[in-house]
Amino acid sequence: MIAEVLSTGDEVRSGSIADTNASHIARELERVGFFVSRHGCVGDDEPLLSEVLKDISRRADVAVVTGGLGPTSDDITALAVAQAAGVGLFENGNALNMIENYFKSGNRPINPSNRKMAFLPVGVEVLKNDAGTAPGFVLKINRCLFYFLPGVPREMEVMLANEVLPRVIQIKDKTPWVYPTRNITTFGLPESEVNERMKPFSQAFPELIIGFRATFPEIHIKVYGQGENEKALNLQMESAVKWVAEKMGEYVLSLNGESMEAVVGRLLLAKKATLALAESCTGGLIASRITDVAGSSGYFLFSGVTYSNDAKVKVLGVPPETLEKYGAVHEETARQMAMGARALAGATYGLSTSGIAGPDGGTDEKPVGTVCIGLTTPESAQGWRFQFSGGGRFRNKTLFAVKALDLLRRELMGNKQ
Repeated sequence: MIAEVLSTGDEVRSGSIADTNASHIARELERVGFFVSRHGCVGDDEPLLSEVLKDISRRADVAVVTGGLGPTSDDITALAVAQAAGVGLFENGNALNMIENYFKSGNRPINPSNRKMAFLPVGVEVLKNDAGTAPGFVLKINRCLFYFLPGVPREMEVMLANEVLPRVIQIKDKTPWVYPTRNITTFGLPESEVNERMKPFSQAFPELIIGFRATFPEIHIKVYGQGENEKALNLQMESAVKWVAEKMGEYVLSLNGESMEAVVGRLLLAKKATLALAESCTGGLIASRITDVAGSSGYFLFSGVTYSNDAKVKVLGVPPETLEKYGAVHEETARQMAMGARALAGATYGLSTSGIAGPDGGTDEKPVGTVCIGLTTPESAQGWRFQFSGGGRFRNKTLFAVKALDLLRRELMGNKQ
């Protein structure tokens, strides 16, 4: 089934705020088996929004629309929907009850502006908003079933999970047509090289579609299928994923869309191993990424942001003579930082970074983009130097952090650098 995502509001149209809603909705719809054919954005323009809704209603089976359901004068989605459907607006009793109950629960009075949110098109089904005031609603226009949700991301995400996805899954399950997707995560090659390796895909699998999504510094390879024979299509998809994995080799992180930190966490758990970090140039970014993964307390023990040389000596036990001889940005310094973190925490593995993220601080010998990474294991302690170019400070820090995790990933898999 074909799905579309539409965001509304001048603040989104103008770029004043990032449209994170559309990407979240598209991912969730694809996850449950829909083919998301388009993303769109319309400002607070009632006639234009009405025309866009009519266009979508003639080409999509399902559409999720966010924004414009609030109490202010520029919240015009309900009126535009009524015009597109050719119906009137009325005060919906179910919606009004939800709004009144919300305000009663907070011991606050409801005012006329709040009541505005209960004026909805005739014939809608109201969707409960457990995270805010504005109810959502469902209405079919032509061939398309529209789900209208608030634009506040937290409210949208709760309503999508609780009110929309269960309904659309039931719709999808009643149709024989399926849209499976597979997401292969890679790291370590530029997008152009990934594209070169994937060029023969269309000839090998003419009935499937391949796409690429750069989520810096990872590159995700997406494989899309569509058809009525779900069993045969899934077998073909698995063959395609195997083909991609063979072409990408050691640069594959995951065959099911996992991030670098999720893969590293899974490998550490499988080995019943633990990790300690010593970060200088990455400033705690590795620790942040590691702890973004649920369950990381099962393997992550310690992180020290030892930014100064003094901290490297006093906290990690790096010998002063090492810093005097090599400086902070050196393989040997990074190696001893990792050793110190591992010993301090009693961890299985120690991982460290020290580098020059920029924009200043580089030299001819150690230009901006230089990072030294240390890794210590129960058997060995190593240090490496890498040079990356073309990135700003945050980009470099991100690349340094993920490169360090990749070295640990390779160690855990027995695939050494």
